Amino acid sequence: MKKIFNLFLIGVLAFIPIVVILQIVFFVKELFSELFKMVYNYSDNYFMTITLFIISFTLFTYIGYRVSMGRSLIIASIDAVIEKIPLLNTVYRVTKKVVNMFSGHEKKPAKEVVYIEYPKKDLWVPAYITNQEGEMYVLFIPTSPNPTSGFTVIAHKSLVRKSQMNIEEATSFIISVGVDFDKSSEIQQLQN
Repeated sequence: MKKIFNLFLIGVLAFIPIVVILQIVFFVKELFSELFKMVYNYSDNYFMTITLFIISFTLFTYIGYRVSMGRSLIIASIDAVIEKIPLLNTVYRVTKKVVNMFSGHEKKPAKEVVYIEYPKKDLWVPAYITNQEGEMYVLFIPTSPNPTSGFTVIAHKSLVRKSQMNIEEATSFIISVGVDFDKSSEIQQLQN
């Protein structure tokens, strides 16, 4: 009976990634469905609704193109307006920097993954180098399984060990709570 129950659990666990993807698909479908209903209820015309979606898609694609080429006039205008609003400008600026850092659009993107002993000696965690000032690194230490939450620390570069992982591999390692880790040579490096 115990073996049958274990096999049942393994079968259930095998479907978890599929269920997560389906939840994301259903969420996006529901979001677009609600948006479509909202626009359709406003205009009461399928042609107008589809036209608005095509225009919106084209506009966002164009903005994405302009941002990837340098700077968009639309985004620059929104930036200028938000910069004049106290408190919101700080939240907006910081959020934009974090998004740009991970998307690679920031001048100093987080390209390096390192290990640091945290929260105490002989416990190694991956961290992203987000900034550097002389011999000091500003590190973001993400927490599992949500890599968007974590800790920011400042450490001397002699306290960190370089990793061969890139940002995607480190993020996958963190989300998978260590299951997705194929850098056994790095474990040997940390033991020395």
